[in-house]
Amino acid sequence: MAPALEIDRLTVRFGAVTAVDDLSLQVAEGEVLALLGHNGAGKTTTVRAANGLAEPASGTVRVLGRTPATEGPDIRRRTAVLTDTPGIDERLTAREALAFAAELYELPRAGTPARIDALLAEFGLAARAGDRVGGFSRGMRQRLALARALLHRPTLLFLDEPTTGLDPEATRQLHGIIRRTVREDGRTVVLCTHNLVEAEMLADRVAVMARGRLRALGTPDELARGVRATDRVTLEVHPDDVDAAARTAGAALAATPGTISGAATLIVDLAHDAVPALVARLVAADVRVYRVSPQRPSLADAYFALQPPDVVATTLDGDAP
Repeated sequence: MAPALEIDRLTVRFGAVTAVDDLSLQVAEGEVLALLGHNGAGKTTTVRAANGLAEPASGTVRVLGRTPATEGPDIRRRTAVLTDTPGIDERLTAREALAFAAELYELPRAGTPARIDALLAEFGLAARAGDRVGGFSRGMRQRLALARALLHRPTLLFLDEPTTGLDPEATRQLHGIIRRTVREDGRTVVLCTHNLVEAEMLADRVAVMARGRLRALGTPDELARGVRATDRVTLEVHPDDVDAAARTAGAALAATPGTISGAATLIVDLAHDAVPALVARLVAADVRVYRVSPQRPSLADAYFALQPPDVVATTLDGDAP
């Protein structure tokens, strides 16, 4: 089975700036791939190149077996793009906005009204179908924009920062809709995001980018385990038992004990499967254990380990990755 998206040594330049630098990756049919990186990492340019909107300086892109530079209109009939800006005429009602999009996609008139009603209901907009978009919240507009993107039943869906600026409830709703429509309909999704939690929640695999280059590619768990193979385990024990707990933990002790709410805490780096045995040894040594909290390495750990030092410094100064 051919990949839904195949990028081979793609380079895109804007003047003297190299936005995408020798990028190669494939996205399988039915897969959700997250392009994760800081602002300016090259995520959006990659999507633009895949849609024939950015000309490669070198390399190739094939989308659903077609070449964007020469077969762009055919590709766009089978794909859709949702950005952080809905771009819907505020003078139209929700139903009119979808009807207008249906005309642009040249959908058959016979089944289109039913399709529009079904999408409005699925996205929780049926009660506001006759209201003008200008009165919608940002979350409602983004749900309507996703409904518009799915109107023609695209095979491949590009989501470019789809939850930027949304409040937590609107973000949760949009995530649920994305998971449902993708999983139930078997669509392929390329998700561009700098939201680490979003990427970990939605993606089958993650491509970490920085300054236009691919830094790593794999499942969230593979990337996390590539950074640290052990769990970081927080132990809370009775203050009088700190020395006994430290001796029992042995060489695995990773931090000087501290005190929280009257209990002493120790940090231990340990293989996940070894945690129960450590707890058993602590109990056998009469250590009074109040809490054991393993924390597995996360995609966030991998992301920051893979970024250049100055990118990490900028992020920690307040610019979200």
